[in-house]
Formats: sequence, C-alpha cells, structure tokens
Amino acid sequence: MRRERLVVGLDVGTTKVCCLVANATGELIEIIGMGKSPSRGLEKGVVVDIGRTIQSIRKSVDEAQNMADMRVDNVYVGIAGKHIRSLNNTATVSITKPDRIITQEDVRRVVEAARTMTFPPDMELIHVIPRQYVVDGQEGITDPVGMTGTRLEVDVHLVLGSVTAVHNLVRCVETLGIRIAQIVLEPLASSMAVLSSAEKELGVVLLDMGGGTTDISVFRGGDIWFSKVIPIAGEHITNDITVGLQTPTEEAERIKKEYGTCMVESVADDERVDIATIGGDSTKPVHRKKLAKIIEPRVEEILDLAMQEVEDAGYRDLIPAGMVLTGGTALLDGMVEFAERRYGLPVRRGRIPQGIHGLRDIVESPIYATGIGLLRYAVEARDFVPRSKRAASAHRSGGLFGKLMSWFRNFLRG
Repeated sequence: MRRERLVVGLDVGTTKVCCLVANATGELIEIIGMGKSPSRGLEKGVVVDIGRTIQSIRKSVDEAQNMADMRVDNVYVGIAGKHIRSLNNTATVSITKPDRIITQEDVRRVVEAARTMTFPPDMELIHVIPRQYVVDGQEGITDPVGMTGTRLEVDVHLVLGSVTAVHNLVRCVETLGIRIAQIVLEPLASSMAVLSSAEKELGVVLLDMGGGTTDISVFRGGDIWFSKVIPIAGEHITNDITVGLQTPTEEAERIKKEYGTCMVESVADDERVDIATIGGDSTKPVHRKKLAKIIEPRVEEILDLAMQEVEDAGYRDLIPAGMVLTGGTALLDGMVEFAERRYGLPVRRGRIPQGIHGLRDIVESPIYATGIGLLRYAVEARDFVPRSKRAASAHRSGGLFGKLMSWFRNFLRG
C-alpha cells in the first residue's frame, strides 16, 4: 500500500499569500486545508517590509492549520520577482568502470559538473534541473541509470535568484518556526499544476499573470527550457484604472474584475458602470467602453513584453502547443481571445489537473495554480539541488543561510 504523507505549499505573492495543506498518496493529492490573506510587504514578488510580510504569512498559515486541524512545520515555498535569472548549461563525465554501467553516482557527478559555474556574488542558485541526458551520443534520455556507456552528458536548466531576496523570504517564513523544505520557482510550480505532459512535450509557453509579476516559462521535450519573470502584471492594470477613471484603488480592482475586458470591440457603446469617486461618498457613471480602452493597451503591453522575451530567447517558433494563461489576471474577460488573435497561437486558461481532490471547489481557480503546483512539486519533482545543500541563502552569520553560503563558497572554490 502507498503511504500517505503530508505536504504544504506556501505561495507568497505580491497581492496574496496562500497556504495549502494536503495529504499525498502516490500522485493523488487531497487538499485538507487552505488559508489566504492579502499580501502586505511585497513589491513585484520581493519582500520590502519583513514585519508586514510575516503577518500576512502567519494569517494564511493559521487559517490553513485550523481548517486541516494540524500544525504546519514544513513547507515548499514559491519564489518569483524581477531578480530571477535563468540559463542553460551542459557537462560531460567519463564512465571508466570495467562494466561501463552508469550508476546514480555517475549521474550525481555529471550534474555537479553542470552547475560548476561562476555566478555573480549577489546571486543564489535556486534550481538545477536536468533536461536530458546523452549517453555516447544518444540524446533524449531521461534516466541513464543502468545503461551502458563510456561518456555521459547532461543538459541542465539553472535558475538563479538574488541572495537578498531569497534571504528575506526565508527569514519571514522561518521566523514563524516553519522549516522550508525547498524554495521553488513559481512558474515551475504553476506549470506542474496546469500544463499537460503532451503540451510540455510538444512545446508550450506558460504565462502566470499575477498581481506584481508575470512569470514566463517555455517547455519542450517534456522539460523546462526557458524561464523569466517580468515586473509588470495585474496591479499595473488596476493603477491605470485608478488614474484614468479617478477612483480609489480598491474600487478600480473591483470594477476590473467585475466589468473589465481587454476586448474593446466586444463592449456596446451604451453600456455604463457606476463607480465610486475618490472621496468615496458618491458614485458616477462611466462608459464601460472607456474602461476597456484603459485595460486593452496595458494587457497588450504585458503580453507583448512576455512574448518578446520568448522571441529573444529563440523559442517563438518552437511552441506549437501555444500559450497557457494562469494567475488572477488570466481571469480578465477576453484575455484568451485577445492573445489568440494577436499571436496566432492556440491559447487556453490553465485548469486544475486530475488527481487533485478535497477542497477542489475552493482551489479550482487559476489564482491557486502556484499553490497547487507547489504540492505537485513536492510529490513529483526531479530537482537535483538537495535542500541540505541549497536550503536558501538565509543568514550570513549562521543558520540556514550561513550553511548554504559556506557550502556555495566552497563549491565555487572547487
């Protein structure tokens, strides 16, 4: 019988903090607790106020604990922000044993070699993700252990983050007495929640459109090939509405969700919306088409910036499965149709995958894709950076951060 184990995902975003608690049996995940709170203290995915961020995390964790009737002491935490960088690298080792059978130790050696690079001193290694192995010239191998060969190569995707950004996130979580099992790139987590294996194999781009950032990831051959985070997303649309219609931010967010669309042509000329004024003591009528004219150019800008990153990386013509949209901004009316028309690609909103049970009615929205992806990551990940080695760059003087930085400096020295 498969043993049940508890997994917890913590999505610390710019607009919300979400904690999901689940029981995992094999690949089946049953969500038993959820907590959500407004995110205070983050800008564009990066902690700027530790005290307020801790309060937001505490509230979401407490709600999840109460619902699940258990204590959260170990979490998988998502990370994003404009500080994220990624690159690809390769390495090769020789198999010198008489029987030439590749072992797990050989795989470890080649992956270690692939991450032997000199990084800027202010950047931290978050992920080392093998994309494929090559044995004596034979490509496309996902697990070479047990195969026979004399030369083993690996192609890896490396994800880096700011030491300061990682340090502050870790500090916020560990201050609450919660251990971080692993820090996970949010677009990678989201991909595990909403992309099918067929899409990943064929070639697809995932845009996770949150409040402060839009996370981009490209998959081909079943693995991630490119990742990038741009600091523009739903909050910018809200700000444009606030200025354009002279209404409070809270009201701008409300009417964006209830009446907003990025398809101006779909709105009738006589449609009107009543919105609150800056003073908040009265309302005024506004043409819904005017609202759409504010939203559409900003959506166009966000999507164009994301697709320009994909094109600059050389993957624009390598995504026949098209585009998948997730995150809260993906719920904006007309988003799928707008993207399809603009880029000539198949486009869909991300859907919660099979195998997710329990509080599915609560978490089936794309806004929970990262949280659910963190749970899937905990169950399915093939990441070759052990938590004991990477942990997070947390405290320069000691603790989790100090241990990692000591290891990292020794690693770079060879």
